[in-house]
Amino acid sequence: MTVVHGVSDPAGKPGEGGPRLKHSDGPWLRAAGGADELVTQLGPVRGELGLAHQGLMAGAGRLTALAELVAVRESWERRIHAAQGECGSLAAKLRDVARTQGATNEAVRSSFAAVSVPCQGDER
Repeated sequence: MTVVHGVSDPAGKPGEGGPRLKHSDGPWLRAAGGADELVTQLGPVRGELGLAHQGLMAGAGRLTALAELVAVRESWERRIHAAQGECGSLAAKLRDVARTQGATNEAVRSSFAAVSVPCQGDER
C-alpha cells in the first residue's frame, strides 16, 4: 500500500490535498506466488521420504520399531499433503482478494466520477 497526495483530503494544503491511501494488488499477488512455490517445493518431499524409509526398512531387519516408523511416515505424508492443499487454497484466495480489491477500487472511482467538484472561485 502506498500513500499518494490527492485533492480530496482536507488535511493537506488548499489545492494540494493531503495524503490518502492507494491500494495495489502487488503484495497479494506476490504472496500468492509464494504459496504456489511452497506447493511446488513440497511436491517431491513425499517421494524423498519414501525413499529414505525404504533404505531404513531394508537395513532394520525385524526391529519392533518398524511398525512405529511406518505410522510416523504415514503421518508425515498426510501432513505434507495437507500443507500442499492449504498452500494451493491460500494462493487462490489471495488472488481473489487482489481481484476483488481491484473491482472495488474501480467501483469507488466510477462512483466519484459522477460527483461535481466546484473549482476555486466558483460561487454556485
